[in-house]
Amino acid sequence: MNTNLMIQIPAVEQDELSFLQSITANLQEDKLQLFIAVYNSKRKKKDTILLCCLLGFVGASGIQRFVVGQIGMGILYFFTGGLCLIGTIVDIVNHKQLTFEFNQKMAAESMRMVNG
Repeated sequence: MNTNLMIQIPAVEQDELSFLQSITANLQEDKLQLFIAVYNSKRKKKDTILLCCLLGFVGASGIQRFVVGQIGMGILYFFTGGLCLIGTIVDIVNHKQLTFEFNQKMAAESMRMVNG
């Protein structure tokens, strides 16, 4: 088990840590440090996504979707008031999953940069 990931990535959740350990298992130390630096610059914390979801209740619906790179859904949420607030409520409940899916994409992109 690589403890570098847990120490150098702030506020990492257990499921995210397990995922990162599985994809970085075969990396050399210098590439691992590069991966951590690149990944830290791209990943989002679950608290940030939750805060963006809560902003949907005061009129800025869809910010959380823009933050995780879902531009089309962000526009839809913006013009429909968070799908009449139902979508915003669902996103508040599922903010950890939204964050984890985004961070998985950023980890894969970071691995391509490190290996490519």
